[in-house]
Amino acid sequence: MLNYGEALKSQREAAGYTQRQLAKATGIGQQNISRWENGEVLPNIAFCVKLADFYGISLDELVGRGQYAL
Repeated sequence: MLNYGEALKSQREAAGYTQRQLAKATGIGQQNISRWENGEVLPNIAFCVKLADFYGISLDELVGRGQYAL
């Protein structure tokens, strides 16, 4: 299983965004995105919802959980 930072980075890269582009498109600070992806801090739920909505995926998918994980 991916850690949360790796999962967030994987989703960003799969969508074809750099950290800077994602920051501009979502209004989330690039420093926050970097810190999350590097595992320094975890994003709060509001940011997770914002990212999941932006990518058009579920929260489970955003954080690297399988579709049917318990």
